[in-house]
Amino acid sequence: MAALRALLKLRAPAAWRGMVGRQATRSLSEFTSLEEKPQFPGASAEFVDSLEFIQPNVISGIPVYRVMDRQGQILNASEDPLIPQEQVLKFYHTMTLLNTMDRILYESQRQGRISFYMTNYGEEGTHVGSAAALTDTDLVFGQYREAGVLMYRGYPLDLFMAQCYGNALDPGKGRQMPVHYGCKDRNFVTISSPLATQIPQAVGAAYAIKRENADRVVICYFGEGAASEGDAHAAFNFSATLECPVIFFCRNNGYAISTPTSEQYRGDGIAARGPGYGILSIRVDGNDVFAVYNATKEARRRAVAENQPFLIEAMTYRIGHHSTSDDSSAYRSVDEVNYWDKQDHPISRLRHYMMHKGWWDDEQEKVWRKKSRKLVMEAFEEAERKRKPKLEYLFSDVYAEMPQHIKKQEEALAKHLKVYGEHYPLDSYEK
Repeated sequence: MAALRALLKLRAPAAWRGMVGRQATRSLSEFTSLEEKPQFPGASAEFVDSLEFIQPNVISGIPVYRVMDRQGQILNASEDPLIPQEQVLKFYHTMTLLNTMDRILYESQRQGRISFYMTNYGEEGTHVGSAAALTDTDLVFGQYREAGVLMYRGYPLDLFMAQCYGNALDPGKGRQMPVHYGCKDRNFVTISSPLATQIPQAVGAAYAIKRENADRVVICYFGEGAASEGDAHAAFNFSATLECPVIFFCRNNGYAISTPTSEQYRGDGIAARGPGYGILSIRVDGNDVFAVYNATKEARRRAVAENQPFLIEAMTYRIGHHSTSDDSSAYRSVDEVNYWDKQDHPISRLRHYMMHKGWWDDEQEKVWRKKSRKLVMEAFEEAERKRKPKLEYLFSDVYAEMPQHIKKQEEALAKHLKVYGEHYPLDSYEK
C-alpha cells in the first residue's frame, strides 16, 4: 500500500516544484522584510516580478494506479490486498450475476415488458471493488449505474426486479422509473433522476456524520459528465471547507451519454480538479477490482480518521449504450466497443487472476453461468406475475397527514374510474 499512500499525497511534479522553487528563491532575495511578503488571506504564495501565466500542462498527466495487469497478474506484491479466496469469489459472483441480470432486463425492455433500463457493462469492477472496501453502515449515494454496490450488500434479485417492474413488492411502490433503487436497511439512498443532485446531498450527510462523531463515511458515485454540473463543484468546496468524511467516486467511463470526454473538458480528467478544492485525489484503473478496493479502503480509513474528503477517479469504459433510450453506434465504432469488451474487461481480468491462483476453472465457470442465469430468470418470471401496487399509493407518503388538495385528487380519480374504469387494466392492480 506504500505506493497508494504516495499517490494520495498532494505533491506537484518536479517541473512545477522547480518553477515554484525558483520563484520563491527570487522572492526571498528581493523581498527580505516581512512587510513585503504577501499577506492576502485567500492563498499561500510569494510575490514575483515577472509576468507569467500558469500553463494548463504544468502538471504532467495524473498516473493511473493499478494492482494487476490485463492478464490478472499482480504487478507489485506489496500492493496485493491479499483478499481471501472466499471474498474474491464473492467479487466474481457479484460481478457476473450483475452482468447476467443486465442482459435479461435489457432484453426485457426491448420486448416492451419494462419501460426503461440502464446496463452496467464494463463498470462492474468499480462497483464491487469500492463496495467491498466499505462497511455496511457507510452511507451510499448512487447515480444510476451502481446496482453492483447494492447487490454486493445483499440486495435480493426479486427486489431488483420488483423495482424495475414497479410491482407490489417494490419498496418504492411503483413510483420510480426503473433502476432507481434504494434501500434504507442497507444504507443505500434512493436514486434520483436529476443529474448530480446527490453530490451536495452526500456532503450534507457526511457533515451530519462528522457532528455525530460516528465511525462512518459517505461515498457518493457519479460519472465524469455529472462532474460538469454546478452541484459537483459546490459539493467539492463544501466538503473541503467543512472537512467532511466523504469519498467522491467518479466513474470516468469515457462518455456522458453521446458526448466523449474529449468534448467535455480540456483539463486532465476529474482527479485534477481535487487539488484546486483542497481535496486529496487519486486516479485508479477502474477495470482492476483490486486497485479500486485498495484506493477506496485507504480513502475510507483516512476520511474517518482525519475528517476530510477524498476524490477517486476510476478510469473505465461504458461498454453498453447509455440507456435503452440511446444508440451508441451513432457516435462510436463497434471496433472500439469490442476492444474494451474482449481485451480489457474487469470480469475477465478477475477471472484470469482466479485461474492463476487455482481458484477457478472452465467447468466452474460453465456451472456458475448456468446457475446465475437460472437465479435471474426465476426472479424475472416471479416479478412479471406480481400485481401492480394499490392505486391509493399514488397519493400516499408525501405528507404525514394528507392535505385537502391531495384528497380532492384522490376523490377525482375514484369518480373517474367509477365511470370509465372499464378502459383501464384495474385487475392488474392490488385491491
